[in-house]
Amino acid sequence: MVVAPPRILIVGLGNLPYPLTRHSIGHLAIDSIASRLGLHFVADRKLGGFAAHQDVLIGESSVSLTLFKPKALMNVSGRPVANALRSLSIAPSSMIVLQDSLYQKPQVISPKLGGSANGHNGIRSIIAALGGDADFHRLRLGIGRNPIDAAAYVLGPLSEEEISFWRPDGRGTELAWKAIERIVNNVLKPAQVT
Repeated sequence: MVVAPPRILIVGLGNLPYPLTRHSIGHLAIDSIASRLGLHFVADRKLGGFAAHQDVLIGESSVSLTLFKPKALMNVSGRPVANALRSLSIAPSSMIVLQDSLYQKPQVISPKLGGSANGHNGIRSIIAALGGDADFHRLRLGIGRNPIDAAAYVLGPLSEEEISFWRPDGRGTELAWKAIERIVNNVLKPAQVT
């Protein structure tokens, strides 16, 4: 009997009308991961965004991977993310969300499992759409902060150095992929115990 590989969903948060801004760093990171894997996003009306699917090897685990960019704006991205989880029959605990973070310095990546939205409206929207379930993984991608006007700051452009950091062959993409490998291997460990 052939056993289907476990399913993993990686979501990149951002605002499509504002590419290459701090608030869309999740889109930049997931685009670079897709490029590294040789995947191409296609519009998926059923999921409400752009998706790429492929069975891949992550660390030592073979998984059915879906990369997803919601079409909705950041602050209302919860519904398409919840819809993608349901449509693909993936548990929230097998989802990794790539998000911008004011609380990490630029070019710092910080993984987190569950907890509050910590002021991030995209994460808040996802938690609300999942009925309060915050049991999903996040990769917080540092953008630093401006103490005067956070809203204007997050919509400001990324520096050339930050864009380079997040290119497919950039250090940020490599660090994000290593963090994804650790998360996936931890998610799958219980399933491998017989």
